[in-house]
Amino acid sequence: MKEDIAVANPEIASNGEPLSVPAADGGLAGKEILRVENLEVEFRFPDSSVTVLAGVNLDVAEGEIVGIVGESGSGKSVTALSIIGLLRPPGIVTGGRIQFCGQNLLELGADEMQAIRGERISMIFQNPRASLNPVFTVGKVLREVLLLHGGLRGGAARMRAAELLADVGLPDPDAVLRRYPHQLSGGMAQRAMIALALASSPQLLLADEPSTALDVTIQYQIIQLLSRLRKDRNLAQIVITHNLGVIAELCDRVAVMYAGAIVEEAPVERLFDETLHPYTKGLLAARARTEGGGELESIPGQVPDMKRRPAGCAFHPRCAFATKICRSESPGLESSSPRHRVACHRWRELI
Repeated sequence: MKEDIAVANPEIASNGEPLSVPAADGGLAGKEILRVENLEVEFRFPDSSVTVLAGVNLDVAEGEIVGIVGESGSGKSVTALSIIGLLRPPGIVTGGRIQFCGQNLLELGADEMQAIRGERISMIFQNPRASLNPVFTVGKVLREVLLLHGGLRGGAARMRAAELLADVGLPDPDAVLRRYPHQLSGGMAQRAMIALALASSPQLLLADEPSTALDVTIQYQIIQLLSRLRKDRNLAQIVITHNLGVIAELCDRVAVMYAGAIVEEAPVERLFDETLHPYTKGLLAARARTEGGGELESIPGQVPDMKRRPAGCAFHPRCAFATKICRSESPGLESSSPRHRVACHRWRELI
């Protein structure tokens, strides 16, 4: 393990292989709750179309936290929006399956998907204050969710709303219920969004950059809160972030995305110890260090414009190890071990 990243992750054995995820009752979880298979998404414009997800495969078990990491434009948020059925034009799912508890979400009608979204799958969006309705108090929004998904009204709804705010660590919940979004700090707004996401007791939580724009102390508190929710509720989570520190502290497994595809996937500790893909190596080298000094390393170039996606491996224009095959043939995901996959023609040579 890299010495400068602390990983508080007891679910990873010393050999890097994942153990069963602990359930809320102290037993063992592990039943698959979500499987994304060959997910393809296009952005369609009047005169053109652009592939933004090119065959994404991902699975999540009960009580497991899976991280998705990558630079902006890699397809992380599009993946989450596709799962929860909130992808809007010009985005359209053009292929694949999204199996949730054995049911293909892509085959459901709008009403059927609405019954699952918010009820069984919830999402924490980026910029929580902007995601809250500015003309409604926190209490009104929470009561609306509790009425829609739980049929609670009046005093019962107010009591449950206060309990939810207390559960996510907000002091004086009754006072917070009376506040508008602009009256909340960034950390309070994030906790209020998490309370909203938990109001229907979902089985799966999608968290899109849950700690972005928060100071370091509040970031750590949000990470601890998400970890506690897994333990208390056996809540499966997908955490989207560009912060490898969040991944190291919170997640069991991590999928590294680049240009609309997963290029490496592994248990967190194995990924840090046995990084295989040059892009992942670059992300790790570019992270902030807790010790030492000097300039941060960077990956040359930038994520490609998906309208002009490079032939072959999409990362090859930025890769110091690219050869002829990298520029002509797109690599598929290969298993280097039972729980570690990588999409690179030369990974064996680069170990």
